[in-house]
Amino acid sequence: MKLVTLHEPALGESLDEVTRALNSLEEALSRSDDLPALVELVPAQVHRAVPGADGVSVTLLDDGKPYTASATSQLVVDLDAVEYREDAGPCVDAAKTRQLVRAGMDEALERWPVFARACRSAGMVSFLSTPLTVDDRHAGAINVYSTRDNGFADLDVQLLGLYTAAAEVGLRSHSRYLRAYELSEQLRTALDSRAVIDQAKGIMMAVHGITADEAFRLLVAQSQRENRKLRVVAEEFVSDVLSRR
Repeated sequence: MKLVTLHEPALGESLDEVTRALNSLEEALSRSDDLPALVELVPAQVHRAVPGADGVSVTLLDDGKPYTASATSQLVVDLDAVEYREDAGPCVDAAKTRQLVRAGMDEALERWPVFARACRSAGMVSFLSTPLTVDDRHAGAINVYSTRDNGFADLDVQLLGLYTAAAEVGLRSHSRYLRAYELSEQLRTALDSRAVIDQAKGIMMAVHGITADEAFRLLVAQSQRENRKLRVVAEEFVSDVLSRR
């Protein structure tokens, strides 16, 4: 395979683009609490950071099934869809095997003929895909398309790898933060629910002269009978009692 050689100034420019892309992602991480929205930024950043890129997408796996989470164009989305339908192509391979994939048109025609013919018709003739893992729920690949024969040099692979490695660190940290926030919100809700249920039980015990277990059973029975959450039943009971005072 013929590789493209970049002179030192071009290398410096490429590294600057990767740095700018990562700075942009870092800024977005500090402002957004929406992981899918952050993934939306990746294709445009890779498009700028990798010299050979003419189209970029992010493939994610949902219960093992790939889908395009974000892309630089509808053309790339459509080409990804051919891969998914055939279950054969560079981004599918990278997402499922967790290995980088780089191929030109000749190799693509041998490995993924249907996908390769669709790409050739669309003018995309070189392919580079690298695994992307954020967390248990977000894993897949970053996919880069080129209109140039043998369009991806070793430098392109290294630049994409550099961006991907750094982006994974940021996205993983952000994902852990979001998960911790979700857990804290769930805990807060659970504690609030426990408090209002205990309050309703206490009122029932005082009014009806029954035990805590009996009061709880009455609340559960009403919750099941009305097909409503126990917390809601308890809140309404407490509110109704207090409004009569």
